[in-house]
Amino acid sequence: ERRSLALSEKEKENTAYHEAGHAILIEVLEHTDPLHKVTIIPRGPSLGSTMWLPEEDKFTLRRNEILDDLVVAMGGRVAEEIKFGDVTNGAMGDIRQATHLARKMVCAWGMSERMGMVEYGEDEGTVFLARDISRSRNYSEATAQQIDEEVKRLIDQAYAKAKDLLTQHRDKLDVIAAALLEFETLDGSHIKEIMEHGRMLNPPENPKSPPAPPPLPVSSEPKSRPQEDEDEGGLPGEL
Repeated sequence: ERRSLALSEKEKENTAYHEAGHAILIEVLEHTDPLHKVTIIPRGPSLGSTMWLPEEDKFTLRRNEILDDLVVAMGGRVAEEIKFGDVTNGAMGDIRQATHLARKMVCAWGMSERMGMVEYGEDEGTVFLARDISRSRNYSEATAQQIDEEVKRLIDQAYAKAKDLLTQHRDKLDVIAAALLEFETLDGSHIKEIMEHGRMLNPPENPKSPPAPPPLPVSSEPKSRPQEDEDEGGLPGEL
């Protein structure tokens, strides 16, 4: 965490909507891993983070899971667009991740119907020209163009789906963003409650609330009886 990083209220609000967009899509999509936590506390180079974890060890990815991951990656940028009618450069990491996944689907994993069950990778054969040492493709320029078009199609498709889903859940987008601005960090259970009930049933402790005052010290000295009781003597009610 980088709590020392001072963010303006405008940047905090933008980050809250960005992360809320990711969180909602993780909850509503069928093939995503469970949402673990979402925060607007800066971490490393990020102003906020949304974390989702598999329930068990995973060594392979299904096509539907990757397609949903692409939609989740678009959620931050889409949420900014829906709320502010503008976007920031905060989605740079999301765009990089989505492009990498989409290109792997097309070039390495045979998950593109258009490009088929073919690996489009680097030619590991011997090269003789210095300019070819850094990159030597085993496919034509025409094929390279088709790959670029297919990668863009997958990402554009994910963006459109993210926009449709977040528009449907616009009220929840506002509620989650407001909760992040108030509490800074929410667990997956908090997001689930908002998606199901429109509010948090068990909100976290507010980090901005002042700490409770310490309890007053208890005196060890015995309390003296009032003087009038000593003078009267006997039990109450006796004549």
